[in-house]
Amino acid sequence: MTHDKTALGRLGLWTFAFDGRPAGAVRDAAAEIEALGYGGLWVGEGIGREATTHAQLLLSATRTLPVATGIAIMSERTPRLMAAAEATLNEAYPGRFVLGLGGHRAAGQADIPGMPKANTAPAVAGVGAYLDEMDAAVLVGDPPEHPARRVLAALGPGMLALAGRRTWGAHTYLVTVDHTALARETMGPDPYLSVALTVVPSPTTDPTRALEVARGFVAGYQAARHQVNNLRRLGFSQAELDGEGTRLVDSLFAIGDTETIAKRIREHLDAGADHVCLQVLTPDQGRIPLDEWRELAALIPEFA
Repeated sequence: MTHDKTALGRLGLWTFAFDGRPAGAVRDAAAEIEALGYGGLWVGEGIGREATTHAQLLLSATRTLPVATGIAIMSERTPRLMAAAEATLNEAYPGRFVLGLGGHRAAGQADIPGMPKANTAPAVAGVGAYLDEMDAAVLVGDPPEHPARRVLAALGPGMLALAGRRTWGAHTYLVTVDHTALARETMGPDPYLSVALTVVPSPTTDPTRALEVARGFVAGYQAARHQVNNLRRLGFSQAELDGEGTRLVDSLFAIGDTETIAKRIREHLDAGADHVCLQVLTPDQGRIPLDEWRELAALIPEFA
């Protein structure tokens, strides 16, 4: 599958911050993100808004900004329904919608309280079968003018390889620069690679508090065995996963001023990423981080 790899630019945003906020505030924020010049906007799915209708809300509030699901949970929808949602948004907003798919967890993993139940069948085979059913879905209407852009949440080598074979590419989350290099090596030069980079801007956030915020964020993923397994593959010990030292946080996050964040963005791009989407963490996760997004927009010309 081939597509323009510059469709989302080099620098975008990734956020859960819209969940729980009024729709009007979300529309206004999306319009400002577009005006600031970000190349794409990725939204997660958990216990807040449904991913594809959330994408439609954002697409309708903007004129040219690409919007991506990061990710839509497969176990929540039949393949035919997922294919129909993809086709609907692709028709209504040609060239602007990216369907990020995921939600498989490691076999034997307990469900996370409050989160949708996940399919824990062998992940690569299960996702491949899901894609087969999406491709086979019979939908009324003419073929789209613009081919759909579809990516897989992928961490391990098997899923990365599947993403490269069957979709536009991969979307990675909570990863190091070394993982980006491994992902590019696994998929080869052509598939698309979007990397979510979590940042904690300071000095607006006190450095000590920034480190606490980052450690708390990592601790929240201890129940996600696929994330833990990936970090162990990358050489991190259980003690580090439990908060010992700063190597894990230093590797996963960009903490500091815009210059420090720009350096980490460049490292991911140099390692093989086509697009880096920034997830901003602050001590107050109950607000939309517009001030931080405005500040980070100063980096957009550097990565244009």
